[in-house]
Amino acid sequence: MSTFLITGGAGNIGSALAESLASDPDNDIVIIDNLSTGHLNKIPKAENIRFINANVNIYNDIVPVFGRFEFDYVFHLAAVVGVQRTLAHPIAVLEDIEGIKNLLSLSKNSGVQRVFFSSSSEVYGEPFEIPQNENTTPLNSRLPYAIVKNVGEAFFKAYQKEYGLDYTIFRFFNTYGPKQSEDFVIPRFLKAALRNEPITIYGEGLQTRSFCYIDDTVETVVKALHSANCINEVLNVGNDKEMTILELAHRIIKLTNSKSEIIHREALEEGDMRRRCPDLSKMRSILGKELTTLEEGLTQLMDIAVQS
Repeated sequence: MSTFLITGGAGNIGSALAESLASDPDNDIVIIDNLSTGHLNKIPKAENIRFINANVNIYNDIVPVFGRFEFDYVFHLAAVVGVQRTLAHPIAVLEDIEGIKNLLSLSKNSGVQRVFFSSSSEVYGEPFEIPQNENTTPLNSRLPYAIVKNVGEAFFKAYQKEYGLDYTIFRFFNTYGPKQSEDFVIPRFLKAALRNEPITIYGEGLQTRSFCYIDDTVETVVKALHSANCINEVLNVGNDKEMTILELAHRIIKLTNSKSEIIHREALEEGDMRRRCPDLSKMRSILGKELTTLEEGLTQLMDIAVQS
């Protein structure tokens, strides 16, 4: 029997992780989310999942949770997310540092075996090398969101050194799935294409990204939970099929047989890095299977959209 805490469990990755862990009846899952960007309808309905509306950045909000439950593992996924949202609300982003400190302080004093941190590919900033490797690529982004993730990584490592609290840090690259908010590129493009509406791209669309389907992300996270090789390690989690945003739009239009036209808007002033592509050597060794192709992932999203 294991008890898990997932902060940000009403979001894209958190809700999918909760659903996966809940498939084992010997697991109990507690979700904390303040619903600022997450949604109740994303939380899986299962007898071994409990939801608590709380803000991890407020210490007095989460002290009672740690007093009520004895957690074996803590997944800290709660954060202000989305490029435009994080650029528009930098103070709210920086406040997430308090949540990191709160979770670590309470975890080290309550017998938690390991803590897991949702970092981001954004910590790499503009690439010095492609693919971006956990051990060799400099962390050089100066944006508040990336700074918080970088500081968070430092806190997790420091708590291990000072208190022996083991960690695993996931640097998530773009993860898409049926519960992802339309703030993000794939659901936004796909929705427009299915409605034959214009697809909007910022700038020329030559910035590159790679897109990982949610099932691959969650399976990697769960396997890392059970892998001794992932203790006190940093792990890129994503897909290494790099493509331009313009190419993504064309592929979605083709797959959906859409009549959507592509409209270019003025490029974002900051936050839209030129390239993103991870070195997945560690992830592949843990996952042990081929990653879901973009076409396979998009087809699953389309099938779900039709059913709903």
